[in-house]
Amino acid sequence: MMTTFSRGRRTALAFGLAALMAVAATAGEARPGGGSSMGSRGSKTFSAPPPTATAPGAPAPMQRSMTQAGPQMGAPAAPQRRFGGGFFAGLLGAGLLGALVGGGFFGGLGGIASFLGLLLQIGLLVGVVMLVLRFFRRRQAEPAMAGAYNRSGPAAGPRPGGPLGGNPLGGLGGLGGGAAAQARPAQRDEVGIGPQDFEAFERTLGQVQLAYGAEDIGTLRRLTTPEMASYFTEELRANTARGLVNKIADVKLQQGDLAESWREGPVDYATVAMRYTLRDALIERASGRVVETNPPEATEVWTFLRERGGPWVVSAIQQTR
Repeated sequence: MMTTFSRGRRTALAFGLAALMAVAATAGEARPGGGSSMGSRGSKTFSAPPPTATAPGAPAPMQRSMTQAGPQMGAPAAPQRRFGGGFFAGLLGAGLLGALVGGGFFGGLGGIASFLGLLLQIGLLVGVVMLVLRFFRRRQAEPAMAGAYNRSGPAAGPRPGGPLGGNPLGGLGGLGGGAAAQARPAQRDEVGIGPQDFEAFERTLGQVQLAYGAEDIGTLRRLTTPEMASYFTEELRANTARGLVNKIADVKLQQGDLAESWREGPVDYATVAMRYTLRDALIERASGRVVETNPPEATEVWTFLRERGGPWVVSAIQQTR
């Protein structure tokens, strides 16, 4: 009887903790996707996007995704031979054997002197190899960052085309001109993202935020993949169950740049880092009382996809660390 009662109490406690964690998750930064990383990036779902000027740190890995991890999607690779085995083991074995028989590593030294010489030579060789490997790793880790456009910076200046400018993400396709544009490192852009694409990204950012604040599930389904729409719908229903509504207004992109774009069959992908400002608050439905106000600025990494000839839709949102 006591065992059954204790087991029941443990089960109830587990459910209570789970519910509390769910409430805490939705009570954080309540904008769409706020506080978590979710969605799919095709074959790159479990690979970190390259850093950019807007988001120099690696985004948080996906916490929720309908894409299954596989060998090409971030699953652990097959074990590789460790550094120092094979060739180096053969050298070490040959050197030790030579030292024992008096021939040494190069045949000119004997006994202990040969062994010490062997260790010194191996140490120098390993040091050179490590320096070379470190050099190439640094070269590979250098971010292929696109030119960023900072709306709040003094160099931004007035831009035509309305309050957000005619080229929303500031010439990510290399349209900025001048010495700054020439100094920009090459982008990882396999699709050929242009000004119209950047305008679509900025426009979709605002539309998704406002539709979420208006609880307009129909618009969210139009602007996002079915997977992302299901996550947003789940969040909105959780707010409703708590008697809250997440009001969002005055969404404005401040800075953005392209991390990478690529193709997978008939689908184009583009991952963009965006820093934007907004007014974001949780409101009690019954009384209209403000329950919580959220940070007025966010930096996130959004991935968009489009099928050939179709519009860009949101397929993933990742938080920056």
